[in-house]
Amino acid sequence: MFANFDFDVIQRTWYYLFTVGLAFTVKLTLISMAGGIVLGTLLAMMRLSSNKYISFIATAYVNLMRSVPLLLVIFWFYFLVPYIGAWVIGANEPIQVGALFSCLITFVMFEAAYYCEIMRSGIQSIPRGQVSAGYALGMNYWQTMGNVVLPQAFRNMIPVLLTQTIVLFQDVSLVSVLSITDFFGAAVKIAQRDNRLVEMYLFVAVVYFILCFSLSSLVKKLQQKVAIIR
Repeated sequence: MFANFDFDVIQRTWYYLFTVGLAFTVKLTLISMAGGIVLGTLLAMMRLSSNKYISFIATAYVNLMRSVPLLLVIFWFYFLVPYIGAWVIGANEPIQVGALFSCLITFVMFEAAYYCEIMRSGIQSIPRGQVSAGYALGMNYWQTMGNVVLPQAFRNMIPVLLTQTIVLFQDVSLVSVLSITDFFGAAVKIAQRDNRLVEMYLFVAVVYFILCFSLSSLVKKLQQKVAIIR
């Protein structure tokens, strides 16, 4: 099976794959995670709001994003954001957004829907008495959430948030459809250039497996520690 396997192509290109491709993948994952958690937290508090209009808007957004394939959302933003931006600023021509910025917007807004549900479940896991205690101290809704509920909820949600981030790390490979050089996209370019598809795709699969399996194992250990703290 491996008689014609060219290990040399991996040896020649691993530095480029890791320093350019994998570095970009990690960077986009971390930025999308940070933006998604911030927006997801806001959406979670909106969903839990007593104002039915605010709750409806957040619920509709989350249900829409969770019901549409990520690849389709990437194409949506890539083709529609320039026209939406032109409409907002009143320009006659579509604005130049670029594939990278479109993907960043896509992942932040898409992942926010999933982080929202994680945050919402984490907030609801905190006993209602904690909220009542915050109100008893004279805090309003946002102060109670920020000072009492969210710090406790974040501790409970860390393992699930990290698990979703691992999924996000895998999903970033979809940006290659827009010819962006992420880890998978870099491997595709090398595979097509050197006609070594099997070698490059297998190498990428092994790297993804090692990274994701290792991170998942760490998350599992962290989850056990959080359970003990509880």
